Amino acid sequence: MIPASVGFQCPECVREGNSSVRRVRGGGLKVAGRRWGPVTLTLIVLNVAMFVVTAVSAALAGNSPLNNSDSEVFAQLSQWPAGVYYLGQWWRVFTAAFLHIGPVHLALNMIALLIFGPELEARLGHWRYLTVYLVSAVGAAAASQLFGDPRVTVAGASGAIYGLLGALAVLMIARRQDVRGVLTLLAINIVFSFLPGISLLGHMGGLITGALTAGLLLLTRRNRPLQVVGLVALAVVLLAVTLTVPTIVVLGV
Repeated sequence: MIPASVGFQCPECVREGNSSVRRVRGGGLKVAGRRWGPVTLTLIVLNVAMFVVTAVSAALAGNSPLNNSDSEVFAQLSQWPAGVYYLGQWWRVFTAAFLHIGPVHLALNMIALLIFGPELEARLGHWRYLTVYLVSAVGAAAASQLFGDPRVTVAGASGAIYGLLGALAVLMIARRQDVRGVLTLLAINIVFSFLPGISLLGHMGGLITGALTAGLLLLTRRNRPLQVVGLVALAVVLLAVTLTVPTIVVLGV
């Protein structure tokens, strides 16, 4: 006999009872992936990892790790419009979207990504969601590259996250859902974007690009080849403009 919570049970009864209980499969990573979305979690890990790399680089240079922007790695990977256009340092357009200036900047963006990312990933699927994120990041970079001060470096995932918000608003409008909450949140964040040290251009570029990408996904949802062609074309146009067109308006001059 086997001791039970009340009295004893025979081994056969225990086996029969256990066979009817659904076993939990997978470890903590699988459970987290199902809850938060594997793409969202991967993006968060990449952003945190890049912060650690820049913090270590700053420490090796004799600076505080919390001031991670005072590092050689950060200087080489942040978006510097003059470097992108005049020196051909094209990688800055991509790498800057995974850099953050200080732990507070990182924490705020990653919390926002964890709040809005999983819902959009569930609606669009992993690859379309990742496409919206990356294309929005390029759109944010394009806005900063074209209209920003070419001497000022820019970094952060904010443009891509604004793109997710824009895409979510478009999807909700298409499904005739109540978008007042999302629009109110966007309005509040746009107001904060006017504060010193925040890239309003990057936020608006990401927001508009995310909305356009979501609209393209909706219009071509019944034609997968056309959808792929449309997304590639949008990304190519944004990249071409970002890398070949000089700054149009120089701010602060």
